[in-house]
Amino acid sequence: MNHLDEISVEELQATLDNVDGKKPTQRLLAAIAYKNGVSQTELAEWYDVQRRTIYSWLKRLDTDESLEQAVSDDKRTGRKRKLSETQQEIFEETVHKPPSEVGIDAPAWTPALAQQYLADAFDVEYSIPSCRRLLKEAGLSYQKPRRSAAEADEDDQEKFYDDLKKSGGRWTPP
Repeated sequence: MNHLDEISVEELQATLDNVDGKKPTQRLLAAIAYKNGVSQTELAEWYDVQRRTIYSWLKRLDTDESLEQAVSDDKRTGRKRKLSETQQEIFEETVHKPPSEVGIDAPAWTPALAQQYLADAFDVEYSIPSCRRLLKEAGLSYQKPRRSAAEADEDDQEKFYDDLKKSGGRWTPP
């Protein structure tokens, strides 16, 4: 099947001057190369994609819409958030305080604690990786427990090891 029979190389080059972004540019360059005799198989090797992808890039140009629109992807909105903006703000304010202020017996926030808090407070379920993302979005950073100095007194060392056992890792405000 021959593609782009009704589109000239000059039209493709003119469109190339008017588009922004990596994908639209790649698609137009592939179309120009195809019009100049490069096979779809060769193009697939050049761009490190499947031959089917090159076929799709060329086929999308065989349309009545403008070439700029044909090579550009539609906007993708993504999945709707489980927390409303208000709930997100409440969560962020909460994790900037110690967990004990919301009745959780722990020295610091962990993704598992955040997961439990979100389920209890807002009746939403998040995975542990999503809770890590939410903690990061809230401005917290992951802090690994560090060994205490050998000179520290025994009470401080015991407290450190107790805290370490409880939290494993910590999410703390910077």
